[in-house]
Amino acid sequence: MKRIATALLGVPLALAAVFLLPTLPFLAVLLVAIGWAAVEFGQLMAVKTPNAPLWLLPVMLPATALATYYVLLPTSSVHASAMVLAGGLLLTLGLGVLILASGTPVDEAPVALGILAFGLPYFSLPIAALAILQWRDPWLVLLLVGVVWLSDTAAYYVGSSFGRHKLAPRISPNKSWEGSIAGLMTALAAGAGWSLYRLDAVEPRLILVVGVTGIVAQMGDLLESYFKRSVGIKDSGTILPGHGGMLDRLDALLLSAPTFFTGLLMIEHSGIRL
Repeated sequence: MKRIATALLGVPLALAAVFLLPTLPFLAVLLVAIGWAAVEFGQLMAVKTPNAPLWLLPVMLPATALATYYVLLPTSSVHASAMVLAGGLLLTLGLGVLILASGTPVDEAPVALGILAFGLPYFSLPIAALAILQWRDPWLVLLLVGVVWLSDTAAYYVGSSFGRHKLAPRISPNKSWEGSIAGLMTALAAGAGWSLYRLDAVEPRLILVVGVTGIVAQMGDLLESYFKRSVGIKDSGTILPGHGGMLDRLDALLLSAPTFFTGLLMIEHSGIRL
């Protein structure tokens, strides 16, 4: 019941943000929501590295996400190769110096570096992708969110009722192949419905991108389950009754948003404007 009540409150608020907010306020909302998920991720991983400065992740995230956003904007004048070099320096030299300066114990330093180097793109890329999608067309965000959340709902209920074959028993024992297939089929149906409504036809390349996005969304869900199982924690937080933490709710979106954005770029490179 709590799960449904939270969804009934959260979904209208999310849709209002997507369709009513200008781009920069929407970007600010993303920074708060996904930044909260980054805080929860740092708290999870602190079990592995209790003396490492994992608080650097949410502190550095806004600058990293904003830089990525402005580079990926079609109107950006920043040279992409320069940004790639700067990003590489941030993830290697910059983080290395910060870990050294923080006095992190030797046995925790490699793990801490891995967590921070993974965490920055893990959280900054979806912020940038979602903000640019909303800037271009809020309906694209609706398609992405619909694919992710509708497929997750279908996978949950079909898996709970008919699941017999375990998808990843060592990571998430309740997930089944039946639920996973139902989730993918729901994602494809959502993509076909959106395409008919917005494009007056079912665009095969868009359906392909939606299908890949749906698969990646499920992988994102499993990845977060993997993180939690590695530290023996059930939920990343308690901020969302019935759903757990912000990371629990956004896990599938974190990987699927940049995947969907990349897929759209590839479609448009072939000459189709969505």
